[in-house]
Amino acid sequence: MQWKTIDFYALDAEDKLKEFRSQFHLPRNPDGTEKVYLTGNSLGLQPIKAKQYLLEELDDWANLGVDGHTHARRPWMHYHELFTAELAYLTGAEPNEVVAMNTLTANLHLLMASFYRPTKFRYKILCEAKAFPSDYYALDSHARFHGYTDAVLEIPADKHTGILKHETILEYIDKYADEATLLLMGGVNYYTGQVFDMEEITTFARERGYTVGWDLAHAVGNIPLKLHEWGVDFAAWCSYKYLNGSPGAVAGIFVHQRHHNRLLPRFEGWWGHCKDTRFQMPHNFQPIPTAEAWQLSNPPIFSLTPLLASLPMFRQAGWEALRNKSRKLTTLLARGIEEINDTHSSGIRILTPYSNEHSGCQVSVVFEGIGRQVFDRLTEAGIVTDWRHPDVIRMAPVPLYNSFSDIQKTLETIESAVIEQQK
Repeated sequence: MQWKTIDFYALDAEDKLKEFRSQFHLPRNPDGTEKVYLTGNSLGLQPIKAKQYLLEELDDWANLGVDGHTHARRPWMHYHELFTAELAYLTGAEPNEVVAMNTLTANLHLLMASFYRPTKFRYKILCEAKAFPSDYYALDSHARFHGYTDAVLEIPADKHTGILKHETILEYIDKYADEATLLLMGGVNYYTGQVFDMEEITTFARERGYTVGWDLAHAVGNIPLKLHEWGVDFAAWCSYKYLNGSPGAVAGIFVHQRHHNRLLPRFEGWWGHCKDTRFQMPHNFQPIPTAEAWQLSNPPIFSLTPLLASLPMFRQAGWEALRNKSRKLTTLLARGIEEINDTHSSGIRILTPYSNEHSGCQVSVVFEGIGRQVFDRLTEAGIVTDWRHPDVIRMAPVPLYNSFSDIQKTLETIESAVIEQQK
């Protein structure tokens, strides 16, 4: 591939998903032109319809007060149910296995209260090296709550590439099968963008007696998922990255239906209680026989509302088209950067294994010795990327709103920055 010979505008003209870009607000430069936004892996863009929906909820609150719970145009009492079908589609779940609630790390703690059941001999937790810090804090503090100070075991990454080899993951699962009871990993690593083989890992671990959970913060809305089919025990995700749900948007959980009628320990709240008798205020808790049983409180309406604008787009676009465009965008960006490195011998190294099976939207790149300068040059050019110390720039071309010409401008700017640093 020679990226300079590619007609990026022709690719835009042929793009089956190009109309979705107009359904988002693109940040703008001081001169009014659109920025190139490559940080959907950190915070997704605002869908244009989000403002309309929020204003409708504000009007209903103003005009109805408490009666909005039953008489708003979208009654608040059952508001979270508006998202069930779309979350099931996004995660490959049955509708009774998902619910929108809380925030990601809070949900991980709630789920571990049910699914981390340590014993004297089997109490350890396996996770990936360089997991997102909040995940590690949650795992370590939850284990310490149970009295175990050495519970968390990290599956090591390759020292040179930073990638976790699939064989190493399976090796550690097998090695610690007599000591570890829970495997909880990120479906897509936040730092490298590596996509893990969740299906095989889940099956392999469950065959060895593990309970298996996944943090899908960087996976949901990024790659197709089949949580029910894969037999995952539980999962949690946030909604403000690829799901474009707004800063700190309400998150979600998955609990496989085989667990719904089990007598599991659980932190309980009234919104998880049987809907038919909830307002009779009974003294004893009667769980809803679905993932909704893990809810604690009634949903925060305004933090959920933007998802009404965002989630339907995924079904409208379809996973096949989304995945195909994502692969093209990612491959063009990664190969173009490799060509720049080959041409200018600039010490650039791509962390992300950008083959189809092992990457999603994100490309993480090491710019050894010049990372900050390249990042600043991208920022000056109106290209929004993400910096990670000491020399890594994360870029995530999102198929719903990024164009192929965004990739061209990014590559041109990176090459210009590299040349400047070599003068």
